[in-house]
Amino acid sequence: MSFCSYYDTQVCHSCSMIDLFYAEQLTEKSANLHKVLEAFDVQEWLKPTSSGIKGFRNKAKMVASNGEEGIVLGLSEEVSLIGCPLYDVSMQQVLEHVQNWLRSLGIKAYDVKKKKGELKYVLLTRSFHNGEMLLRFVLRSHGVISRLQGNLETLIATAPELKVITVNIQPVHMAILEGDEEIFLTDQTRLEEKLNEIPLFIRPKSFFQTNPEVAAKLYKTVAKWTDELQAKTIIDLFCGVGGFALHVANNERNVIGVEIENEAIECAKESAQLLGIETLSFKALDAVSFSTETSKAPDVVIVNPPRRGLGQELCKWLERVSPNDIMYSSCNAVSLAKDLEWLKSYECVKVQLFDMFPHTQHYETLVHLKKK
Repeated sequence: MSFCSYYDTQVCHSCSMIDLFYAEQLTEKSANLHKVLEAFDVQEWLKPTSSGIKGFRNKAKMVASNGEEGIVLGLSEEVSLIGCPLYDVSMQQVLEHVQNWLRSLGIKAYDVKKKKGELKYVLLTRSFHNGEMLLRFVLRSHGVISRLQGNLETLIATAPELKVITVNIQPVHMAILEGDEEIFLTDQTRLEEKLNEIPLFIRPKSFFQTNPEVAAKLYKTVAKWTDELQAKTIIDLFCGVGGFALHVANNERNVIGVEIENEAIECAKESAQLLGIETLSFKALDAVSFSTETSKAPDVVIVNPPRRGLGQELCKWLERVSPNDIMYSSCNAVSLAKDLEWLKSYECVKVQLFDMFPHTQHYETLVHLKKK
């Protein structure tokens, strides 16, 4: 028996490793990472960075379904996941308030087969720094926005942690999480976060790591490794809200962060302004587009790509500009290994596993690559 009733009753299978002791999970993940990277002659394997086993996630994604009592937030009309132990207790309580509130308003979930109803998803994000939360309703159309807006005070009265509430319009009849249009129902538009005393901001569409405690350790490690190199010029690709760039920046370094999502860049710029670092800048560009206009080699390039990895084009660019060092943070060891095959001019100096996703097969890997 695990500590999760959803898993034990076989209604949710997301945490496939939850019935293992946590030490066994780390051992299994480490063995997997060693196997995936065995061809790259890693010079130093560092001890894995562990996570808490409950309440570590800062983001909940709930599918909306129609049950006998009204809206059900979870996997289906039979399975509500508002009590998932991966979420902080305060998140569980807010999700329950939201579910009850939606039922009181008579809001109907979108039925994929019938193509009827409005609510598709409910997304909740919590600030690790102050406990404030951002709530998003993903709707098929604008049809029930006035009903949500008109009763918002009732929800906030029962869940005062909710500081940012938005509606996202996703009209497409497909399993796509969000659409282009975001409508704010509150005056506040972003959450304040702080990791390692670095101010960060979270907006509805900006990517942020789901395990803030482990993310803080990851950022701190990259900053330490970079400081040891005494780097003067740094580029941070796929920078998101600026986590890595803000941690390595100081007024004696020139640091550029690059991210395609404009919302994330706006958050990063606000953080940089608060820190008062004039040699730190951010650009809202696709990484490939940025690479085509950049030919001068920085001392260090930090990369944190999505699960698909960097891809051949960006790896060729890295080979061409040839920075002395690359800090590669990866959420997919398989795509990481594929990229390493293309980065033939580099050797793996250090590798460390960061367990961002306990109870699953997934983990984050940090690799320090040095030019041969």
